[in-house]
Amino acid sequence: MDKVVQKAIANDKRWRALYVFCGLLIVALTLLMGAFLLYQGSQTFIKAHHSLWEFLFTSEWAPNDKTGLFGGKVGAAIYIVGSLETCLLALIICLPFAIGSAVYMTEISPKIGEKFFRPATEIYVSIPSVVYGWFGMTKIVPLIKKIFHPAMGGFSVLAASIVLAIMIFPTITTVSADAIKSVPKSYREGAYGLGATRWQTIGKVVLPAASGGILTGVILGLARAIGEALAVAMVIGKTRAFATSLLAPTSNLTSEIAADMGNTAQGGEFNLALWTMALLLFIISIVLIVLIHKLANRKED
Repeated sequence: MDKVVQKAIANDKRWRALYVFCGLLIVALTLLMGAFLLYQGSQTFIKAHHSLWEFLFTSEWAPNDKTGLFGGKVGAAIYIVGSLETCLLALIICLPFAIGSAVYMTEISPKIGEKFFRPATEIYVSIPSVVYGWFGMTKIVPLIKKIFHPAMGGFSVLAASIVLAIMIFPTITTVSADAIKSVPKSYREGAYGLGATRWQTIGKVVLPAASGGILTGVILGLARAIGEALAVAMVIGKTRAFATSLLAPTSNLTSEIAADMGNTAQGGEFNLALWTMALLLFIISIVLIVLIHKLANRKED
């Protein structure tokens, strides 16, 4: 019996060591990735002697594409503004549908929601980005062109935002549904006991109680949206200019990196500027992750 116990303890220690190793490996890889991006992205300021102000707040984009030759312009404001415009508009479009769907799955028809609606929603997560982009290019862009008759034929901030809204819909919906579902049943019973209707209970009790989890879903959706490249690049128009309206084309950070990273000279000013864009996206992702953890900790408190 003692041998069996000792063997079980030894196996437990081996598995624990394996789990610890895997956890430390993930942490190490994340730190190495961050260090690599920090080194590569900072070369625009250290090696090419550009200022942070120029990169973030100017719009003249004409970096040199020869190794060792600097002195071009690396103003990325157009791409930064394009990313912010498309992501924020995607959230505005998506949120009413996502929260409404989450309420339906959990409060209105939980049996149908769990059995049919939730699995159907989660299928969208596994669809490749190129499929969303192709759908946007063949359906959404022509529809915008037909309705609004824009100069660029439908390739626009609006088209990119609609595609992103569809892509982040399942993330926000499922996380929001989990948050609403976690609200204690006693909250609902107390509201009903005070004479509240179902919609008053949902709007004034359940949703405020689940607001932390819903906001976490929104941040996760935003993180997905701001890192999307292919689908957005297919419908945004890829124009190096600020969008004058929602129907105008522009570009964003991920589209520019995806389009030009493979065509630039290694170590050149153009290549370094693209690495700086990648570093900016990494920093934004880290900030969003920290916000999620802060919200989770506040919810536990």
